[in-house]
Amino acid sequence: MAAIVPRLPEGRLVETRQRGWVNPYAGLKAFDFLRQAPSPELSPFVDHFWVVTWTDLAEPYEQRIVSHPTVNMTIVQDFHQIAGVIKGGFSYTMRGSGRALGTRFSPGGFRPFLGGPVSQLTGRFVEIGEMFGAAGATLVEQVLTEPDARAAIALVDRFLAGLGPDRDPLAEEAAALVALAESDVSVTRVDELAARSGRSMRSLQRLFRDYVGIGPKWVIRRFRLHEAAERVYQGLGLATLAAELGYTDQAHLTRDFTAAVGMPPAAYARLGGQG
Repeated sequence: MAAIVPRLPEGRLVETRQRGWVNPYAGLKAFDFLRQAPSPELSPFVDHFWVVTWTDLAEPYEQRIVSHPTVNMTIVQDFHQIAGVIKGGFSYTMRGSGRALGTRFSPGGFRPFLGGPVSQLTGRFVEIGEMFGAAGATLVEQVLTEPDARAAIALVDRFLAGLGPDRDPLAEEAAALVALAESDVSVTRVDELAARSGRSMRSLQRLFRDYVGIGPKWVIRRFRLHEAAERVYQGLGLATLAAELGYTDQAHLTRDFTAAVGMPPAAYARLGGQG
């Protein structure tokens, strides 16, 4: 059976929701957020760039992230690393004034830069200078000293494009399947995604570990948690949500949600004014 894989749209718009950001910035006016698409030559590999700038924080602010099935490269004053897929939630604490510039690679999009299975990065943080040598270390210095956010993004874009990554049909297939798992909330099991892809479950698992860095079961469940966080925040009841997203019961959803988000659904609903 031929694989049934949705094509990634050319010239796609960048997703503007902050899925995975737990109560992003709590409405604080001290933060400014910018998201930008990559250049056309880099678009097969990079989903988007993002920049967070903060000014004169009166006290430290911790932003928790429920990670995506992607590799990310982040440059901030005290942190300039490439992160593989992080299975749990993680957080970064911002103090005073500063700027973070992130590159979110498409699922599978980092494999041409890595030259090997993306699973070897899963759960790991690697210094940019270690990954890309002296040129990577120079890039970090240039980004940190460039005052303009869009100019800093351009530096990263040119650097990555200059590495000459080759397009890989399997990487693009993996990206399309991850996008399907995210967009279609009716996909709650690996066998369902395998059937949609035209691959066997074993073949699908190999593709995901090699190109995405983690198995399809985790990917599906993580996106359902993103969906749950967004809808709990908006006030949807847990029993209804658990049934819609493929959880065995409300308690199962509550356990997974609390482990990833760092608080139970009822507490998160109160952040959105729903509790």
